[in-house]
Amino acid sequence: QGQLVESGGGLVQAGGSLRLSCAASGIIFRISTLGWYRQAPGKERELVGTITNGGILDYADSVKGRFTISRDNAKNTVYLQMNSLKPEDTAVYYCNARSAMWTYWGQGTQVIVSS
Repeated sequence: QGQLVESGGGLVQAGGSLRLSCAASGIIFRISTLGWYRQAPGKERELVGTITNGGILDYADSVKGRFTISRDNAKNTVYLQMNSLKPEDTAVYYCNARSAMWTYWGQGTQVIVSS
């Protein structure tokens, strides 16, 4: 059974930075496509970005140029570096790992950006 655990959320002022981490266990990490999603209060969960097992990146337009996803297969960890944060980035951030046969979600980590 796969498990994903996010960390690194918190309170930050607008213009600041945070780095989220997501540690995976119980899955074949290196074959997984990894993603970060977020859900703001009263809104649906939305995609932030993904990184494939080949390292191909894709980002939502709202975070392009500000957020960077990376992965360390040796540590079974995926990261989300968030720079130039805005109040509208406030949300619970979730990581996701999927393959052709399964998908797993983390429990989420709260990010609050104050103006």
